[in-house]
Amino acid sequence: MSRISVRGFAVASATAVTAVGSVVGVATGSTAQNNDAEAPAADVTLLADIPAGQQAQVQTASLAQQADAQAIAADASAKKDAEEAARKAAAQTAFAKKAEAEKAAQEAKERKEREEATSRSATRDATSFAVQSSYTAAQIQAMARQMVPAGQFQCFSNIVNHESSWNYQAVNASSGAYGLFQALPAGKYASAGADWRTNPATQIKWGLNYMNGRYGSPCQAWSFWAANHWY
Repeated sequence: MSRISVRGFAVASATAVTAVGSVVGVATGSTAQNNDAEAPAADVTLLADIPAGQQAQVQTASLAQQADAQAIAADASAKKDAEEAARKAAAQTAFAKKAEAEKAAQEAKERKEREEATSRSATRDATSFAVQSSYTAAQIQAMARQMVPAGQFQCFSNIVNHESSWNYQAVNASSGAYGLFQALPAGKYASAGADWRTNPATQIKWGLNYMNGRYGSPCQAWSFWAANHWY
C-alpha cells in the first residue's frame, strides 16, 4: 500500500474523519482485518503519517466537524419542533375564536328573542284605546306603535304609507278598497271588530294579523310589497 506525505494542514483536516479511525486500530496494536474489507485508498492520509506536532490539530478539527454536524442536526430538530408548536398554537387560537363567535351569536339570538318577547308583551290591544270622534295621522301612528312590535313597526309603516298615507277612511274610488290597508272588500276588517269604520285601532289589528298570517311578519310583507307593489 502506497502512502502519501502530508501536504499541509488542509489535507490533514479533510481526511481526519476517516484517518482517525484507522489510526486507533494501529495505536492499539490490532492487526486483524476483515477479509471482505476494501483496501484503503491510495490517496488517504493516515494520522500516523502526519507529523506528531500536527496530530492534535487534526484531531481537534475532526471533533469540530462532528460538533458542527451535531449542531446542524439540533437546529433542524429545534426548527421542526418550533413549527409544530406554532401549528398547534394556531389551531388552538382558531378553535377559541370559533367558540367565542358561536357564543356571541347565541347571546345575540337570546337577546333578540328577549327583546321581541318584551315588545310583544308591551303591545296593546285595539280595545284598550278610548274611542274618539276623529283621529289625526299622528294619533293613528302612535296607536300603531303601541300595537306593532318595535322591530316590525317601520316595515308596517312603509306599507300603510303607500296604501293610505295613514288615512283610516281612505277609499279607492275605482275598486272600493278601504281604510289604512285598502282592504277589499272593506268588510274584511269586521273580523277584527265591528267598529272598523270608526276605530283605526281595529283596522291596525286587522292589518297586523293579515301580515303575520299571510307573510309571517310585517317586514316579510313589506319585502313582498317592495318587489310587487301589492300585498
